[in-house]
Amino acid sequence: MPDFNVIVNRKNTSSIKWDYLEQYFGQEDALPMWVADMDFLAPPEVSKAIMERAAHGIFGYTNRPPSYYQAIMDWLAKRHGWDISRDWICDAPGVVPSIALSVNTFTQPNDKILIQSPVYYPFSQVIRSNNRELVDNPLQQVDGCYRMDFDDLESKLASGVRMAILCSPHNPVGRVWLQEELVRFGELCLQNNILIVSDEIWSDIIFSPNIHIPISRLNQDLAANTITCMAPSKTFNLAGLSTSFCVIPNPMLRKRYNTALESYELDLGNVFGITALEAAYANSESWLDELIHYLEMNLEFAQAYISQYLPEVRIIKPEGTYLLWLDFNHVGIKSSQLKKKLLTEGKVAISDGRVFGPGGIGFQRVNLACPRSLLEEGLQRIVQTVTTHRK
Repeated sequence: MPDFNVIVNRKNTSSIKWDYLEQYFGQEDALPMWVADMDFLAPPEVSKAIMERAAHGIFGYTNRPPSYYQAIMDWLAKRHGWDISRDWICDAPGVVPSIALSVNTFTQPNDKILIQSPVYYPFSQVIRSNNRELVDNPLQQVDGCYRMDFDDLESKLASGVRMAILCSPHNPVGRVWLQEELVRFGELCLQNNILIVSDEIWSDIIFSPNIHIPISRLNQDLAANTITCMAPSKTFNLAGLSTSFCVIPNPMLRKRYNTALESYELDLGNVFGITALEAAYANSESWLDELIHYLEMNLEFAQAYISQYLPEVRIIKPEGTYLLWLDFNHVGIKSSQLKKKLLTEGKVAISDGRVFGPGGIGFQRVNLACPRSLLEEGLQRIVQTVTTHRK
């Protein structure tokens, strides 16, 4: 049984989260609770498979064996009730690169692409850096829970949008979309002939009783109109292995995607990423179940701690992901000052909500995927900083 309470020293491993605080925050002595990877060891089955492969000693050009694709198919069928064909699976070096590839392949410069803020900030970066026009369909808060604004969505989609990027489950607000929400979103895209690119990298980290539903699984029309981007990286802490995949049932879309992938010479695989994906999906399901239980306990701890010591902070309870979206708009500290004070005085590095779009002003995103002692320390630093400045 994994012990997620063990603190693993990640310094001097070229970890973006731990070793590059000076570069990203201008301060190296903060407790990092920002970038979305976990401070837990990967499943032992994954480490064992990588070490066995490393023992061979030759790491030349590597292709993906049939067992790799079978592991993906079996995983999606078992965890998400989604039966896919082998030829639907397309390779990718990462989810964000596959989104960027899709933007460049299926839209033209100055085309409109829709997102739903506050949302994972690389979406807007990819859109703008590739000379596309960003269209925002902001999520709405209703009784402390985020909902899609379908009236606004319908209006925006009818304005000439060519592509819609869906974040499912949603980062940073933690929503796991209901079937009726996905159906309506998908139907509006179909009515306006808008391609859906669905980022489902968080699909495996879901808190009961919520259930992740791949939008492409809902019906044949949506399957034919959706590119689904997935990876084992969030699930099993494998982001550094640069291995992901897309599921594209539509053969015409799939051909165009694969042609673009090959034109950028991105189709070859990472030898250890290939090994890790197969070991994770084929042999590490029990580890994931233990992880989700631990994350649920971390979430309960964080909720109780914040409610006791910072009741002015509104907690947006996540239904999935290991990210906690906190509303600091009522603590008496200006949003523009909050991040600086938490960093320089509290010595804690968390993700400022402003980078996720206009709806993120006054919010902070906290990573819960760490040993509970580190989580408690981080929360103590946040409470101490806010308490000091509201007096």
